[in-house]
Amino acid sequence: MNTNSSIICIGELLIDFFCTDVGIDLVGGQHFEKQAGGAPANVCATIVKLGGTAKFSGKVGKDPFGHFLKKTLDDVKVDTSMLVFDETHPTTLAFVSLKEKGERDFVFNRGADAFLAEDELDQDKLKEASILHFGSATALLEDPFRSTYLNAIQSAKKEGQFISFDPNYRSDLWQGREGMFVDLVKQGIALADFVKVSDEELSIISGADELTKGVQVLHQLGAGLVAVTLGKSGTLISNEEKQETIPSIKVHSIDSTGAGDAFVGAMLYQLAKEEEPKKIIEDFEQIKEITTFSNKVGAIVCTRVGAISAIPTNEEVFQKG
Repeated sequence: MNTNSSIICIGELLIDFFCTDVGIDLVGGQHFEKQAGGAPANVCATIVKLGGTAKFSGKVGKDPFGHFLKKTLDDVKVDTSMLVFDETHPTTLAFVSLKEKGERDFVFNRGADAFLAEDELDQDKLKEASILHFGSATALLEDPFRSTYLNAIQSAKKEGQFISFDPNYRSDLWQGREGMFVDLVKQGIALADFVKVSDEELSIISGADELTKGVQVLHQLGAGLVAVTLGKSGTLISNEEKQETIPSIKVHSIDSTGAGDAFVGAMLYQLAKEEEPKKIIEDFEQIKEITTFSNKVGAIVCTRVGAISAIPTNEEVFQKG
């Protein structure tokens, strides 16, 4: 068992301002709650809270929000030595409110995370990691981060490292450019050992109207292990040879924010324990056990408010039985 294997998560770290006024759009909203956001950061925090080792690689502004985000990760013991502070651009901010019919009102102020350049990545640390996770909602939007991101995936492939990829589709960010999103995401899937998608993402990327067919499309692109998260129905897991839906535990869900990221973090936490994570993909019975544990972690997150603050410890997961 490889207990010291490290994972690096590359992507955005930002501030989510959630409007706490009920049923009001951003025009009328008056009260906002500040929270640390960014899918790769949530994955990092999950790995560490479960007992693993993880580094976060990304860029924030050299401003109070950037320092708040670093402190948030430091407080849960995520390694932030690869976090870059931008002297010019402010920290990325997202403002979200839920209108009367549950529709989302969303404003995105893109900042520092878009400007992570290739020469700002610590290449030596990247090569030391056994697993690299690429799960950013914003990384593929524009250069320079887009090129930095895709080149890092290609470099990891050449180094023979285990690559985890989560497209993290956000309709608010890709309106009118869905085709570009699919084309870019397929480049990541083609190189990935593990791909996690939601059922909605699977449909958009594969063009298939049935889960099994959609999963097969991802395997044909090059994906090794594919996980399709299905909410309370569990997770469809496939290594191409075998495919099965692994049930989740029953919980009273109050906030699903970060549940998918927690699932990914739990999967990678367990895979990183192995001397050769890529070989585990062939052992479907072990993959089912890993998925069962990860489903529990995601479900527990749904019972609590917040993302990073909702992530359970290993002990809390085992107490769920």
